[in-house]
Amino acid sequence: MSRTPMVLVLAGGEGRRIGGGKPLRKLAGQTLLDHALRMARRWSGGRTIVAGTRHDGGDHDDAVFVEDAGGMGGPLAGLAAGLLGAAQSGAETLLVIPVDAPFLPHDLCDRLRERLDADASAACAIAQSNGRDHPTCSLWQVAEAQAGIESVKAGKNHSLMRLAETVGCVRVEWPTGGEIDPFFNINSAEDLAIAEKMFDQS
Repeated sequence: MSRTPMVLVLAGGEGRRIGGGKPLRKLAGQTLLDHALRMARRWSGGRTIVAGTRHDGGDHDDAVFVEDAGGMGGPLAGLAAGLLGAAQSGAETLLVIPVDAPFLPHDLCDRLRERLDADASAACAIAQSNGRDHPTCSLWQVAEAQAGIESVKAGKNHSLMRLAETVGCVRVEWPTGGEIDPFFNINSAEDLAIAEKMFDQS
């Protein structure tokens, strides 16, 4: 088993508020998926899974695209597919990031791992800022999370937070006092315009 995490980029969903095709929307001349994969390579050494279609993601030969809802929907479906790919690759942990958050902190993986390693009762670590959980920015113990998904599938609440509560989670708080919120995510054309200005300041 490898201690280097595999990274899962959550790039599914219809992106209705931005007019569809969110992963291919351009920010500073690159697609949002380009930005997400650049961050993923920083943490994974290229071991990247994308939960979304290759049609939505463009041409990235170093990423594995998966589509397997497993009877679920939303981010949990993407996580289930990512966990399967991570297990097959021998990864012990899976770092999850969204395709629409291009300013994530550089120490995201390190701090989540440190907190997760410190608590033997937890199987995931979730980023938090201003008291708000960011479950799409999280680190999961692969085996434990896979086992927990079966329990969550049997219920009605198919959410990342429900799985986190099932397997046990810890939270890691990030400061957001600077000009740029590292967890700012892009959901609309207005958000994308704001992100362009933020990118110029970063």
